[in-house]
Amino acid sequence: MQAAASRLTGRVHRTPCWESRTFSDLCGGRVWLKYENLQLTGSYKLRGALNRILTLPDAARVRGVIAASAGNHGQGVAVAAQLAGVPATIVMPSQAPLAKVAATRGYGARVILHGDVFDEAHAEALRIAEREGLTYVHPFDDPAVMAGQGTVALEVLDDAPQVDTLVVPIGGGGLIAGMAVAARSIRPEVRIIGVQAIVPTRRISRSTIATRGRLRHLRQSPTVCSPARLATRRCR
Repeated sequence: MQAAASRLTGRVHRTPCWESRTFSDLCGGRVWLKYENLQLTGSYKLRGALNRILTLPDAARVRGVIAASAGNHGQGVAVAAQLAGVPATIVMPSQAPLAKVAATRGYGARVILHGDVFDEAHAEALRIAEREGLTYVHPFDDPAVMAGQGTVALEVLDDAPQVDTLVVPIGGGGLIAGMAVAARSIRPEVRIIGVQAIVPTRRISRSTIATRGRLRHLRQSPTVCSPARLATRRCR
């Protein structure tokens, strides 16, 4: 984690971690928010993508990288590749938001639209990677990506050392995996709580739940998350 933090220093924003009076009042305790929405591309995804690309051997960097994404991961890989001077290809579902497609192209990536849902774009990205010799940058299932995301926790505990619980959103699990390892390496007593959205046609992925943790289902709500909608459109 510290090595990842060193690689990213000066290349990504150290986003603020501020105490929120509103959420503190609502929760009956002191609450801090980590503003990764102020990160380059508006998401923490850049951290993991850049750390992965910076750990590639020179030959792989010359050939380039590829990713499948319906949004934030694709933009993160595109910007990371631009910062590292590496060519990037992003495969996106044909129904991906136009603003995200345009932004990804604007960051210098080659964008390929394929399929109606993420799984189809993912399969196409793997085919292109094999055909062109590109390195596939996974959005979460990669130790280097997890380490990059884990730098969020290092900054939180540095800026707000009194924090005793980290509440982390879960999608694929890369963010919480990295943050849990980073936080526990510094403060073993820190409590980690993961929160995963459930859309109507998907089951929660138990692989992202720590074996000693507890799983609690909350009331289901609609989502504005476009990747989640794209992942399930075919099932509706």
